Amino acid sequence: MATQQTQKLARILIAPSIILLLLWMIVPLAMTAWFSALNYNLLNSVTSFAGLGNYRYFLSNPAFLSSLLNTLVLVGAVLAISAFFGVLIALLLDQVIVGRRVVRLMLIAPFFVMPTVSALIWKNLLMNPVSGLLAWLWRLFGLAPVDWFTQVPMLSIILIVAWQWLPFAVLILLTALQSLDQEQQEAALMDGAGPFDRFFHLTLPHLARPLSIVILIETIFLLTVFAEIYVTTGGGPGVETTNLAYLIYSQALLQYDVGAASAGGLIAVVLANIAAIFLMRIVGKNLET
Repeated sequence: MATQQTQKLARILIAPSIILLLLWMIVPLAMTAWFSALNYNLLNSVTSFAGLGNYRYFLSNPAFLSSLLNTLVLVGAVLAISAFFGVLIALLLDQVIVGRRVVRLMLIAPFFVMPTVSALIWKNLLMNPVSGLLAWLWRLFGLAPVDWFTQVPMLSIILIVAWQWLPFAVLILLTALQSLDQEQQEAALMDGAGPFDRFFHLTLPHLARPLSIVILIETIFLLTVFAEIYVTTGGGPGVETTNLAYLIYSQALLQYDVGAASAGGLIAVVLANIAAIFLMRIVGKNLET
């Protein structure tokens, strides 16, 4: 009886926070859905009901498919860099070296830099074709400097975003390596297993779960990359670096078409949820094994 009363009291105490959370999610989503059904342009004071017209307009926009492809390329490339170099750097940092704590702190620091600040650093201090550090290195070796944001704009965005998210992967994977059973490593070493055999049969299977978590969390955030594109390329040249997030922004605040932007936002939410469900299933399978 006391247990039932305790559970009932707990539900009553938790109810306000759950209701607030639902309102926090549902109200903006409902308003976005309502705006997506209207011909709502900030330059026009007259609004009318559009039905599914905004969705058809957004999906038929020539920039939609290219922005969707750019989003997939950006997410896939950053995940590949984070997974490969994350494992490599985590293995290096797991060794006993002089100044290991300082090195770890320096490698993790980029993750705490705001995206806008990191984009400005890369744009003005590193990738500037005239005064940037990379331009100076190119000239040092007798090469012509690269105008990164004009010649290879998508690669530039990938490098900036990967620089910021790689420390997150290193932190998670390094923490996982700390829990690796050293007795298994020693037993494998005594049995004559080489470093590659120990890595592929012991270390890599042990990192499967944390790698799944890294991929899941990074994917959710990488789908919404905006500041790096806004600060550096502005979605250009043309639409070469325009992803879904930037396309929605340009529709709403550059073309003032709130209705089409709201429809694009809901389409992006649906696509993000499909990706999240797919990744959650993969993570669930890894956690069960």
